[in-house]
Amino acid sequence: MAYDGSCHCGAVTFSVEGDAPAKALSCNCSICRRTGALLAFAPRSAMTLNSGADSLREYLFHTHKIAHQFCTTCGIETFAFANAPDGTPSVAINLRCVPAIDLDALEIQRYDGASR
Repeated sequence: MAYDGSCHCGAVTFSVEGDAPAKALSCNCSICRRTGALLAFAPRSAMTLNSGADSLREYLFHTHKIAHQFCTTCGIETFAFANAPDGTPSVAINLRCVPAIDLDALEIQRYDGASR
């Protein structure tokens, strides 16, 4: 089963193979705190970009290990690319961009990214 998401204007759309997550990570780093992202992680191979490759802009900061992807039209960060601690190419999905997910039902795990 897959779940689908998009940016606000709909230019960037994606699908992720697997069950919709029941947990999300809330990070307090400088970018997540400002955007309010709730993140779930998957192998990069599980995500398909359905549309909007030409609408994405990459943003790197701090250690430049996470490639944040923003829509150039509406400014929403739909996902970010990075490697998992074991080196596996991964994607962090902003669950606020997945309409089918009940955000109030998610178990939220806090992550202190500001101290890293």
